[in-house]
Amino acid sequence: MKHESPIKRRKSRQIMVGDVPVGGDAPIAVQSMTNTNTCDVDATVGQIEALQDAGADIVRVSVPSMEAAEAFGKIRDRVSLPLVADIHFDHKIALRVAELGVDCLRINPGNIGRDDRVSAVISAARDRNIPIRIGVNAGSLEKSLQRKYGEPTPEALVESAMRHIDILDRHDFQNFKVSLKASDVFMTVAAYRQIASQIEQPLHLGITEAGGFRSGTVKSSIGLGMLLMDGIGDTIRVSLAADPVQEIKVGFDILKSLRLRSRGINFIACPSCSRQNFDVIQTMNDLEERLEDVNTPLDVAIIGCIVNGPGEAKEADIGLTGGSPKNLFYLAGKPNQKLVNATLTDDLERLIRDEVAKRQEQEASVIARSTD
Repeated sequence: MKHESPIKRRKSRQIMVGDVPVGGDAPIAVQSMTNTNTCDVDATVGQIEALQDAGADIVRVSVPSMEAAEAFGKIRDRVSLPLVADIHFDHKIALRVAELGVDCLRINPGNIGRDDRVSAVISAARDRNIPIRIGVNAGSLEKSLQRKYGEPTPEALVESAMRHIDILDRHDFQNFKVSLKASDVFMTVAAYRQIASQIEQPLHLGITEAGGFRSGTVKSSIGLGMLLMDGIGDTIRVSLAADPVQEIKVGFDILKSLRLRSRGINFIACPSCSRQNFDVIQTMNDLEERLEDVNTPLDVAIIGCIVNGPGEAKEADIGLTGGSPKNLFYLAGKPNQKLVNATLTDDLERLIRDEVAKRQEQEASVIARSTD
């Protein structure tokens, strides 16, 4: 958080998904997808708002029918986040959501059908400055590529993407981003590495169908982490069989660990041992739950004893080192006061919120002076 990331990001063309820049020197966008019935407008709006509260930059919504397209229009009117419409095969749905204010079309041009249909969708996107996302998935490769390669491979994913890209190129349409997803980490990483040097458009990263919350988080962290360390990736989605809000939280945690984004509290905590002078695990669980609403970047170290505690606390914005009979609280790297176990979590929450409020006031003051 205090140091810039050493990662050198791949240079890519910047596109706009609503008011969110994707690619170029823009922050890596974090997105998720609703899993409500799109025709249930209230439920879908509620989930989008929950994702926004969690920090989502972009949300994708499945639009499988014209009825869903009309519902999408009502959803679009009620939320402020950029929305991507997920559409397969039916170009009429794409044309309708374009009229209704979609911010990005997730539709593969090669799957639409006749050239006049492709031209109609591209013209609608061009006229309204709507980007297209080409989304290649190992589970739905074209039959000709299945016959050619025998099974999904990185090369098959890249060839599929390039077929769709060629269609957009023939229509002189460059306002697009690309994803090449598989549930296999090695295949996904290899495919992204191959295409990263072949096109200049932004890349949307993800390990598709990664699994449940725990296994999917691990698989996504490894796969996305490898690519992000290479500087590849302009927007990410962590695909979990879990509450979509968890996808946003995990996505931000991945980016925070690589110093590519900073949002909310970055906790440094020991795993605890018999040396601990307070219940580290319970304290951490309580603090994470209580402070989920905090968006201000802050490093907080919670260490149970004096072995590593002072060193970690001095490097953090706020730190706690376990001690007997009292624990030592650090602020800005310096000892500040001592806290007793009986009220430890309450005291820590109060002190952290005090620091957050101070930083917010400072930021507001800077903004005010810059607009004078």
